[in-house]
Amino acid sequence: MRPADLELLTGVSRPTVHPAGGRAVVSVTHPSLAADATIGQLWNMPLSGHAAPRRLTRGFRDSAPQFSPDGRLIAFLRGGPKSPSQLHVVDAAGGEPVVVTDRKLGVTEFAWSPDGRSLAFVSRDPEQGRYGTVDGIEPNGERARRIDTLKYQANGLGYITDRRSHVYLVTAPDVWAEPAVSPIAEADGSTRPAPAVATPRALTGGDWDDSTIAFSPDGSTLAFVSARHESRDDDLRSNVFVVPVDGGREPSDATGRHGDFSIVAVAYGLNGALYFSAQDVGESGRDFVAKNTALYVIDHPGAAPRLLTDPESVDLTESDIVAFRDDSVLVSDRRRGVLTLTEVDADGSARRLTDDLTVVSGVGAAGGTVVASVSDAGTAGDVAVLDGDGIRKLTDFSRELRASGVIPPRELTVTGRDGYPIHGWVVAPEGPGPHPVLLNIHGGPFAAYTAALFDEAQVYAAAGYAVVMSNPRGSAGYGQDHGRVIRQRMGTVDLADVLDFLDGAIAATPGLDAERVGVMGGSYGGYLTAWTIAHDHRFAAAIVERGYLDPAAFIGTSDIGSFFSDEYTGTDPSGIAAQSPQAVVDRVRTPTLVLHSSSDLRCPLGQAERYYAALKRGGVEAELVIFPGEDHELSRSGRPRHRRERFEIILDWWDRHLPVERR
Repeated sequence: MRPADLELLTGVSRPTVHPAGGRAVVSVTHPSLAADATIGQLWNMPLSGHAAPRRLTRGFRDSAPQFSPDGRLIAFLRGGPKSPSQLHVVDAAGGEPVVVTDRKLGVTEFAWSPDGRSLAFVSRDPEQGRYGTVDGIEPNGERARRIDTLKYQANGLGYITDRRSHVYLVTAPDVWAEPAVSPIAEADGSTRPAPAVATPRALTGGDWDDSTIAFSPDGSTLAFVSARHESRDDDLRSNVFVVPVDGGREPSDATGRHGDFSIVAVAYGLNGALYFSAQDVGESGRDFVAKNTALYVIDHPGAAPRLLTDPESVDLTESDIVAFRDDSVLVSDRRRGVLTLTEVDADGSARRLTDDLTVVSGVGAAGGTVVASVSDAGTAGDVAVLDGDGIRKLTDFSRELRASGVIPPRELTVTGRDGYPIHGWVVAPEGPGPHPVLLNIHGGPFAAYTAALFDEAQVYAAAGYAVVMSNPRGSAGYGQDHGRVIRQRMGTVDLADVLDFLDGAIAATPGLDAERVGVMGGSYGGYLTAWTIAHDHRFAAAIVERGYLDPAAFIGTSDIGSFFSDEYTGTDPSGIAAQSPQAVVDRVRTPTLVLHSSSDLRCPLGQAERYYAALKRGGVEAELVIFPGEDHELSRSGRPRHRRERFEIILDWWDRHLPVERR
């Protein structure tokens, strides 16, 4: 895979399944270098017979499809090149979509009411005078912001306290009615108002954010997630609220008095039980480090939640909750580098439905039919239906990508110096070698490399580098103890694990050159890369990307700075310094490329600037690259041309410091 092959990386949304079970619809997107944006449309997926999948819409960026309860309509979000996503509805048989909303800042999520007569949606409501609400007032001309909270920004968004997200209800349009027209002026010069979308009714409000919505099966209430408690600025708690759709009373908290929850997802079961997934953040409300997300159920209104899954061994952090049978739901369990589709009954019993090689990123179900969006070593995203033998793929969107060159990873477990097993993968170029080696370190730290096709590993391997990737202690998917062991001990066993896996991978994989190695990583991976080169000088060069490099300076500058450093590196100054790459930057001798984005609010640009300046002042060969307008997600969802340029810069750096010997 080459940098320009980014356009072949196809993403597939969570499927929506027709109530009769005969078809599904997904959004299929990909980066477009021509548009310099991610674009895509809705696709129809026949589940039986010989009909082929086909494109259903032709928008610039159509996403998040949902069939109406009767299957006659499809609602979805449509965004334009420079406009936010708005809610649209189209005849399920095809046709011209009808616009439902014209929100200034767009719509982020929605849900059909069970009777199909209305839709609830979530949208940010801008403060008057900001965000284009008044023509002629540019962002730099807005009045000053007066801030009195710790949490006031979010990466990828910016300021949040002056554009809170709330829940709205709008009538579903009649897609078969005669289209409205814009009237021309009358003879006397008067005009009638131009037709507009229906006016939505607000279901929530206040100085907090509401999101993650779900209708009850009878349509009388709507569940959503919010943090409305007094200490919300100082902790990570959130709760499930329930509000009557008729507006008869204020939202009621269904979970707050029952535990210290940070809610991830919420959904009603077919029998009316209310399911939610959450981390238990403890009495402090801030104990989030390596906490797995567990599944709970509230059997009837007012009941206490019941825990259904073991938070030590099951992690639903990257999972939706999908109603399946009367007393069960479908979830995706994060374990050992995959997301495993799992059915969980109301009594807590569970059945794994997919294998150890498939990442199930989204699932839809209706009438016993289950359709999933999946990825594995050979695909970046495809659609599959669950049958008696596991999953059967309906699409092959990565066919062209494989034709460009995809190298299957080799799974490996290495025993570390203290006897601990370290799991990971090696992607090695074809040919006998010897191949220079790149040690890649993932972000998080409570995240993981997976068994799915990874564009970065493929690009580097195609350029001639063997790529070594592991999930050291601190990573997700191996139990909470595996993740929590580095809490206030960063740079200890995690450093040992990545180095031991590197040594083990070189020893176990023919053709890898132990004398020619580089190291790179982003976010926490940037942290551990910077920490590694201060303690181990074997590397020919390093790349530190969007790094968490100065825990002390993180506080008050990052969008998660109010809690992240306190929990991961502690509050004692000497303890913080003992885990800080900035504090040991004077030990670095390795040539280092520092990559960062100008609008990164997760690991702010100052983290990179201070680290780079210290490298230069210490006489280390270093280069700083700053991508304008990008945030912390550049490598995953940034502008396609910037993503391509990033690859080109990285490959140029390695070509200069760790050249591949061409034969």
